[in-house]
Amino acid sequence: MDQKETKFFKREIFPVLLIAIAVAAGCYFYPRLPETVPSHWNYVGEVDGWSSRFTAAIGIPIMMAGMYLLFLALPLIDPKKEKYLLFGKVYRIFKNMILGFLLIIYFAVGLSGLGYSIPVGVLVPVMVGLLFIVLGNYLGKIKQNWFVGIKTPWTLSSEEVWNKTHRVGGKLFILAGVVIGATPFLPAYLRLPLFAFALAGLLGGTIGYSYLLYRKNNQ
Repeated sequence: MDQKETKFFKREIFPVLLIAIAVAAGCYFYPRLPETVPSHWNYVGEVDGWSSRFTAAIGIPIMMAGMYLLFLALPLIDPKKEKYLLFGKVYRIFKNMILGFLLIIYFAVGLSGLGYSIPVGVLVPVMVGLLFIVLGNYLGKIKQNWFVGIKTPWTLSSEEVWNKTHRVGGKLFILAGVVIGATPFLPAYLRLPLFAFALAGLLGGTIGYSYLLYRKNNQ
């Protein structure tokens, strides 16, 4: 095994460990969960969706494994594959954060299904908010590519627009993350509107900014 392969395997220990923990947890959960398991909570923390025991125990581990393989494949099939070398560390942080997020949600749903009092309605928005904050902190370091980042016709057409949009977009991600993470602690009537406002502001802000910047640069 050469040095390049050794570095690869060392980098992949953590995400593979996360998946292994999820698979082991699935083996534990499956025979112990009831036939139907709460799987979705509304914006006030009430259960409004159910899934089968099989889906609850196996679904997220399969999703994690699929996402991990996708993360490995994207740099190989992207026409701008050389750009991944410029933000490889950030790419790995994104991969580990998303897999870690899924694992935490998996344990919350699984333990809730076993009868433990897990505040999933609070935990999920807080975790989503933290995920947005971390992603926003690193978003400006992503280089132009076809799969990862804020992909609009204008960011993909101009590297300058891409870079500036991602710097501004990082701040919007952080702001949206703070709002989303705070929603469980606000009055119920404010939670859904603020959540929707945060997502709308994030999408509208990044798309609109990239368009206006592209127009300005091409007048």
